[in-house]
Amino acid sequence: MPACARPVKSHRMIPDSFQAHDCTFKMRLTGMGHPSKNIFMQVSRPLTVSASLKGLSGRTRVPGDKSISHRSLMLAALASGRTRVTGLLEGEDVLRTADAMRALGATITREGTEWTIEGRGVGALTEPADVLDMGNSGTAARLLSGILSSHAFNSVMTGDASLRSRPMRRVTAPLAANGAEFLTREGGRLPMAVRGTGEAKPIEYRLPVASAQVKSAILLAGLNAHGTTIVEEPVATRDHTENMLRHFGVEVDVSRLDAGGRRIALTGPVVMTARDVTVPGDPSSAAFPIVAALLVPGSDIWIEGVGLNPLRTGLFTTLIEMGASLSIENERVEGGEPVGDLHVRHSQLKGVDVPPERAPSMIDEYPVLAVACAFAEGPSRLRGLEELRVKESDRLASTVALLNVNGAETEVIGDDLIVKGADAPLGGGTVQTHMDHRLAMSAVVLGLAAAKPVNVDDTAFIETSFPGFVDLMNALGAGLTA
Repeated sequence: MPACARPVKSHRMIPDSFQAHDCTFKMRLTGMGHPSKNIFMQVSRPLTVSASLKGLSGRTRVPGDKSISHRSLMLAALASGRTRVTGLLEGEDVLRTADAMRALGATITREGTEWTIEGRGVGALTEPADVLDMGNSGTAARLLSGILSSHAFNSVMTGDASLRSRPMRRVTAPLAANGAEFLTREGGRLPMAVRGTGEAKPIEYRLPVASAQVKSAILLAGLNAHGTTIVEEPVATRDHTENMLRHFGVEVDVSRLDAGGRRIALTGPVVMTARDVTVPGDPSSAAFPIVAALLVPGSDIWIEGVGLNPLRTGLFTTLIEMGASLSIENERVEGGEPVGDLHVRHSQLKGVDVPPERAPSMIDEYPVLAVACAFAEGPSRLRGLEELRVKESDRLASTVALLNVNGAETEVIGDDLIVKGADAPLGGGTVQTHMDHRLAMSAVVLGLAAAKPVNVDDTAFIETSFPGFVDLMNALGAGLTA
């Protein structure tokens, strides 16, 4: 070991500089815990939302699935050859992933709506010349941690103020077992330095809490490990990573465990071959016009080409249990994922009891589901929401605040949220979104159905996952104005 090098321990607080074993990597990090000129800065966009008087109508398409978009860029960069991706979500979060993979050596270009990725091959990414800024994207930061951990170079990730407040330890703790080292701010938060290893060990890990992000990070680390990587999840979570790995030629073994869990295994190092990808419409994005149409009288809309992966459709199941007029037409398979067209009409909803095992299939949709429950007849109980506490905001607390400030009655018991149902006219409050795009969109949906206008403190971050959201809703008749 050169004299200038010094060992670092996983999860220690990040120092002012991080020195690699070859003494060539030294990057000043002082002050990175605060916004800087290198961090994407949003201009606040407040919005006042009043009830839609005519109802929503027409046909539309939501942007491409965010989860699949992130993974298509990452896996294409790891594949050998040229991958073409159509339908990619061109929101800020996904564009950050594209920038990161370029910085790691992949060639990524866009022509019209088609993206082309010239992959480097598994284990062949190169050390970035600068800090990787992941913006607001927790998915990108966590999945990329797995990739970086099994490459023999050093890197640093940061993000915006929201992402820098979110814990990374539940990802870095299992990843450290492969030989990588992580240095973070106090509390396991970004910025984070990663000393990857070119001799990655396979990881065997049972998730304490169901998380597709943690599962995916470990599987991605296993692509360049020598041996079999195994992840056990107590409840089945979205399986886009497994599906796409198979699409790129990786053998992934999935078997069922007791109580509905799954065991996922792959043996590395693997060779991935480029394959074209078609990204379906994001069911998490479709949730917002769906719930708006259900709540606003006179609404009748179609949403075309929505992804119907059974591990992503918990919201649709729940809404139908509540009495929603929601039907799926023209079911088909595109790019290895099931797809269909959704027909949604205004409905009188009733309260629902959502079991905890359904949470992984609709974890991003709980805020807007809670809005639907606030307008429903009778109480609803949404169970097992611990994962919401580590999203862009503490989404459980933020969802409660969104409802309460607009006149809805709620109660939190452990990790369960109880929404009392519509006993009084709703609206009239100001929603603090905490830089959380899904909170902002949920507040807009509430305002479209409420008796009194709803003020949303900032809608700028909607662009991270749903570019053109306001325009799409207005095309359906929402009448949103800045």
